[in-house]
Amino acid sequence: MKVFFYLQKPIIKYCRAMNFWHKLKQYRHETGKPFFVLAPMADVTDAAFRRIIAKYGKPDVTWTEFVSADGLCHPKGREKLLEDLKYSEAERPIIAQLFSSNPDNMRTACKLVAELGFDGIDINMGCPDKTIEKQGCGSAMIKTPDIAIEIIKAAKQGIADAGKNIPLSVKTRVGYSKDEIDTWVKTVLEQDIAALTIHARTRKDLSQVPANWGYVSRVVKLRDKIAPDTLIIGNGDVSDMNDGIEKCHQTHCDGIMIGRALFGNPWIFNKDISIKKKGTWKQNFFLRLLPNKWSKKIMGDSRYTISDISLSDKLHVMLEHTRFFDELLGNVKNFAVMKKHYKAYATGFPGAKELRIQLMESKNKEEVQVIVDKFMNNL
Repeated sequence: MKVFFYLQKPIIKYCRAMNFWHKLKQYRHETGKPFFVLAPMADVTDAAFRRIIAKYGKPDVTWTEFVSADGLCHPKGREKLLEDLKYSEAERPIIAQLFSSNPDNMRTACKLVAELGFDGIDINMGCPDKTIEKQGCGSAMIKTPDIAIEIIKAAKQGIADAGKNIPLSVKTRVGYSKDEIDTWVKTVLEQDIAALTIHARTRKDLSQVPANWGYVSRVVKLRDKIAPDTLIIGNGDVSDMNDGIEKCHQTHCDGIMIGRALFGNPWIFNKDISIKKKGTWKQNFFLRLLPNKWSKKIMGDSRYTISDISLSDKLHVMLEHTRFFDELLGNVKNFAVMKKHYKAYATGFPGAKELRIQLMESKNKEEVQVIVDKFMNNL
């Protein structure tokens, strides 16, 4: 028994080190390049879009959209929410992102998720949505660090309850209404987590101001002092892989998370596909000078990157995405969810505006197919 007692901690430490994060850490150390991960986005990175991304530009790590741990604990909500946790083997390693301010529910949900075979679990402590915050979740956790600590502990216990040893990570912002790296972020880093994703803005910033990657540099330095084994992933306004590599070199973070630039561009993690355009200098200038809504009205939306993909291939993938949505989520999600994708797919080519207008009026995959066929025949 004494031998087991003395070996227990080294064994646990060894098992923890052998997860997929350890492999990515080795890659970062050996190549000097960041690994790239898919951002969790509600009603965006659903099962259908993740299936497309895995096929055309697989990231190093995939995240699900965030899912309510409270909902997973109730029979009525569980069945629908489990649809958000559908995944294919091609998406591995895949992380399920959960949110809750109730430790008991987080523990129960993490046990369920671990049993579903996910490679890791991530806790959302950064979402600024008011509905989420009213539940004491997302960015609201920044105001209640004691509860955040209990949530992290509960998540670890839930994983242990399932008899699993998958890693736990956290995604958050640098503060609520001000820079709280030396307090809030420090508290999170002290919880022995595998990875920490830092959105380089405060909650107050939302996405109205450019991400400040100087924050990420400071988090990396803090990590080096108090939690050297925790990987730091930078997030915020990354337009493509080259941009991510540049930001990594500036901040020395380990990984890069890409979010909004994915819209209409499931090839963004494909190293063989180049980016042709990522917003004009005028758009970027006005974005920094004016509120986001004003800038869009004056200069148009510069969020969407345009890949070196032929129009026919782009529309083919859009149709494939639509079919996946109908097949995997048609019975649980409103078809209108696809329209935010159509806005991004139908941009950057002659006739895009007219096509986009028609797609926004579509009601099902059959109508989308007819619209695209007609558009291609008229080229």
